[in-house]
Amino acid sequence: METKAIISIKNLSKSFGDNEVLKDVNLTVNKGEDLVILGRSGSGKSVTIKCLVGLVEADKGEILVFDTDVTKLKDNELNEIRSRIGFMFQNGALYDSMSVRQNLAFTLKHHTKEVSDEEIEKQIIEALESVGLEDAIDKMPAELSGGMRKRIALARTLIIQPEIILYDEPTSGLDSITSREISELILSVQKKYKTSSIIITHDMACAKLTGNRIMILNEGVIHAEGTYSELEKSTDEWVRSFFI
Repeated sequence: METKAIISIKNLSKSFGDNEVLKDVNLTVNKGEDLVILGRSGSGKSVTIKCLVGLVEADKGEILVFDTDVTKLKDNELNEIRSRIGFMFQNGALYDSMSVRQNLAFTLKHHTKEVSDEEIEKQIIEALESVGLEDAIDKMPAELSGGMRKRIALARTLIIQPEIILYDEPTSGLDSITSREISELILSVQKKYKTSSIIITHDMACAKLTGNRIMILNEGVIHAEGTYSELEKSTDEWVRSFFI
């Protein structure tokens, strides 16, 4: 069966002043696949996914999402593509002045203009059930632990029913047990919603658990690619340094 690329990046380059962050990066994400991108800080991981959704403008290259080159789109066309993509930010990015219910409702209303209050409530509860936190519906972000905030951020991402989810350091700042719970949640989301994902992480346990395939960026260049077990056996000392 032919695999279908839902994301295809060709020769992506991006510089900030004299700092060449990405140098001719090529990658694909197939439908239903979780691709992990590893790399040291400053290697270009987050810039890659920001170029993908047009938050950062690429200097050169082609970025095909749903067979459409996003580098050539006007703002309104780009917003149509973005409406099919969920973005889970590193810090969770919840609105502190809103309850969990209000955070999710705000996102849904912004995304879906004509939606009844009954439908909003139904979708909020379904999204919270997916992350195991339906009891937190009336809590404020300040009342939540770090792991709970990550789960609510994921629920807010899921409520728009995205086809692609971009995870930026989903387990950062969490203890190892909570990190594993978030990694397992990423897997269950992939199975339940048939999402395709890019997961940016430093966390090797998260990479091992979630990644169907792993790419390692080194100073803006894809240095290695393979499954966790393939890369773990690499004879390349720099690649092996991630697995120590």
